[in-house]
Amino acid sequence: MSAATAKPRVVCISQARMTSTRLPGKVLMDAAGEPLLAHHLRRLSRCRTLDALVLATTVNGTDDPVAELAGALGVPVFRGDEQDVLGRFAGAAAMAGADVVVRVTADCPLIDPALVGRVVTAFLEAEPPLDYLSLDVTRFPRGLDAEVFSRAALDTAAAGATEPAEREHVTAHIYRRPERFRIGAPLAPEDGAVFDQRWCVDEAADLELVRRLLGALLPENPGFGWQDCCKVLRQHPEWADLNGSVRQNTLH
Repeated sequence: MSAATAKPRVVCISQARMTSTRLPGKVLMDAAGEPLLAHHLRRLSRCRTLDALVLATTVNGTDDPVAELAGALGVPVFRGDEQDVLGRFAGAAAMAGADVVVRVTADCPLIDPALVGRVVTAFLEAEPPLDYLSLDVTRFPRGLDAEVFSRAALDTAAAGATEPAEREHVTAHIYRRPERFRIGAPLAPEDGAVFDQRWCVDEAADLELVRRLLGALLPENPGFGWQDCCKVLRQHPEWADLNGSVRQNTLH
């Protein structure tokens, strides 16, 4: 960060690849006439607290279409090792000149730019400063997930993490070490509610729910937020049963 700029450069990095284990190719699957990845990137591009948006994918030829789609949407692409996602993020952050990094994943086509902005603002305004802050994924619907951390913490993790799980799960090296990094309390919904729902896409049942939500919301309100999704699900409570049996893979 140069002396001339008081505000740190905030770069959102999303990770995507075609070889996901449970639903291969999911990020390019269609919903409401567009690939999931296009919905995801377009929604993030509306987040006013971000200075840049980057897609981190792999060097595999299978991910050429992922890189091409991002490029067509004007999103810069960083390509790195498939297994070393942490190294990929560090490379993308360096390419983009990030001071602060926002981590999201491309299997979240309903991600809410306003909610991402809330986490970024809380991180930037924290006193004393933080190294890491996230949405509380135990209280928000899965699929809105966002983590914010300092570039310094990311570089420290990339240099020091040796466990395969900590290379694959970008922030694990940070949030597992509260004695070393300043970890903020996860941000919960402002009304204190708990939402036990899945809006990320890991399996075909998840995709079906997301397709229905996008189909219901986009024609009337292209800039919809997460609470609009909640409203639709209150009108169609049976939709939540579509993926009710799908389990979340998590390291937390």
